[in-house]
Amino acid sequence: MKKGIALATCLTLLFGVITGCSNSSTPSQPPGQTSQPSATPTEATKTEPMVLRWSINSEPPSMDPGIAVDADSFDMIYAAFEGLTSYDLNGQLTNATAESFTNTPDYMNYTFKIRKDAKWSNGDPVTAHDFVYAIKRNLDPKTASEYAYQLYYIKGGEEYNTGKGKADDVGVKAIDDYTVEFNLKSPTPFFRELTFFPTLFPLHQKTVESSPNWAAEAKTIVGNGPFIMDTWEHKSKIVFTKNPNYWDKSNVKLDRLEISMIEDNNTAFSMFENGDIDWGGYPASTLPTDAIPSLKDAGKLMVADNPGTQSVVFNTTKPPFNNKKIRQAFAYAINRQEIIDNILQTGVPAAYGWVPTSMGLKPDGYFKEDNEKAKQLLAEGMKELGLTAFPTVTYTYDTTDTNKKVAEALQDQWKKVLGVNVKLYNAELKVYRDMRSQANFDLIRFQWGADFNDPINFLEMFRDKTGGNNHPDWENAKFKELIDKSYNEPDLDKRKQILLDAETILMDEMPLAPINFRGSPYVKNDKVKDFIIFPLGGAYFKYTSVTR
Repeated sequence: MKKGIALATCLTLLFGVITGCSNSSTPSQPPGQTSQPSATPTEATKTEPMVLRWSINSEPPSMDPGIAVDADSFDMIYAAFEGLTSYDLNGQLTNATAESFTNTPDYMNYTFKIRKDAKWSNGDPVTAHDFVYAIKRNLDPKTASEYAYQLYYIKGGEEYNTGKGKADDVGVKAIDDYTVEFNLKSPTPFFRELTFFPTLFPLHQKTVESSPNWAAEAKTIVGNGPFIMDTWEHKSKIVFTKNPNYWDKSNVKLDRLEISMIEDNNTAFSMFENGDIDWGGYPASTLPTDAIPSLKDAGKLMVADNPGTQSVVFNTTKPPFNNKKIRQAFAYAINRQEIIDNILQTGVPAAYGWVPTSMGLKPDGYFKEDNEKAKQLLAEGMKELGLTAFPTVTYTYDTTDTNKKVAEALQDQWKKVLGVNVKLYNAELKVYRDMRSQANFDLIRFQWGADFNDPINFLEMFRDKTGGNNHPDWENAKFKELIDKSYNEPDLDKRKQILLDAETILMDEMPLAPINFRGSPYVKNDKVKDFIIFPLGGAYFKYTSVTR
């Protein structure tokens, strides 16, 4: 199948019909984002270990579930750690470290029962206290977790994280060793789905407190997932082995997961073609754009259709992009279809809004390309700033062949339509991330993938200027008021309208210019079976097997 798995949770898209949450879930459409199911149990002989050869683009910055923010780190974390929930082979949200759950009808209280056979990789039991510790530690301002805001749904979470409350007032507690209870500040039908996110994973307290660098070396990482990090050769290779203490180890087929760090995507694709690695493209790497036409013609190209949006972020804290009209001018001057047809070549939709259309706010978008209007807005914005000539600005992007070509296309389009000079800066991934988080840029590439399937996940990051993922450093009082109002609105139709009003403000203020909705191409070795691309994106190796 070429399309991604439909999201499967007790929430059948938040704006659809919500049924009562239970211990199982129903997919909204047939699953399709797994590799071919294994046909026989004879994938490998008893004497030959089953090995998957994988790649990632760069050194994972952190294996700490409370600190990590990037896709490579998350993929490694999902191998070594596990939350209360996960996804099964059918793309359904399912119980994981939790064996069952209940929630109140108003979706303000969730109680999870922890499996008594769940263990840490060192043999210690996983308990409710490990979840309570992790939540409060990630909310602690000293931890500086960029995803702490994902915990603001918990009562007292925002207050503690912003220094206005205490850890004891955070609404998470261990009822007993194997029961953890969450009290939320407002109705949150998607909270069970959110427990799949690493910021809500348990942590082994003794390990975390033993060293500030516990998550930087294989020998000091204690996880509770299907694999153990065996070796970590920094900037070179990571090896995982099957975790003998994992509660569901009978369903883990791989003996080893060998991950090479390959920064150059052309090199990664060549290694795939030569049989040195078992997967090409997403979520391991990015397929070279030059390879896509032939792969498509040969019927080998597949596309993971996960909700996400690629955009250009403007630094709204300094001229010239502190001016709304100039931001709008740059957004209206982008020829999105040209980029999709000539560079991406995956048939993804152009984006005229920030929230993916699958989430149902405004499928037709909020604006369209308009070269004449773009020129007019630029002139008006320059006049408001007292500029007689537009300054040279720099567009920063992270290193991939595709990102380079998109950057060159944007540079050319802005020159032709607006007559402005835009320099390009190709930053190594770590440098790019640092520049983005420190607002050290004029314009910068930014792609966001859904953490859970609700529009609030794309909007609340802009609620506060200081938010961890608010890279434009933009805020708006009315926008913030609407986001806060949505948290407390139980009526789904009214809540949808509130979020629509919020995105309308966002797309008028234009702190970022959407380009396209996400569609990630890949090819695979047919000998790889039961590998899962999560419904919202990312790699899951638990069920994977390989025939040789």
